Amino acid sequence: MLQNLGLFGLFLGCLLSATVIPFSSEALVTAALLLDYSPWIIVLVATLGNTIGGMTCYLLGWLCKWSWIEKYLKIKEETLSKAHVKVEKYGSLAALLTWLPIIGDPIAISMGLMHTRPLPTTILMFIGKGVRYIVVVGLFQMVM
Repeated sequence: MLQNLGLFGLFLGCLLSATVIPFSSEALVTAALLLDYSPWIIVLVATLGNTIGGMTCYLLGWLCKWSWIEKYLKIKEETLSKAHVKVEKYGSLAALLTWLPIIGDPIAISMGLMHTRPLPTTILMFIGKGVRYIVVVGLFQMVM
């Protein structure tokens, strides 16, 4: 897929992996590196896609009720509660953690539920996700 869709496929895959759809964006970044795309372009495209995907979770939280998220997205109350505590404690800074597996999406949703300020949330989410991809690219380059 990535070979046929190129950087658009990377963007789309990273976007989808940041939603409640389970998917590994790191595998896509690695595949893009194997296809000899520029590492910095890969980091930028992956970060943009993953941030937009994360902001869709934020928007879901902004527009929905807690009970709807539990019922329709099947996110356990315990998981949402843990994320909610982090958002209460750190505010928009919690967006730096939305790249984390399992808890990242609930953090983004909780941020929306709590109506954190959108601009700082987006910027901090972008930074957190970008740092993750820089680390992935760096590790790949060390191994190869």
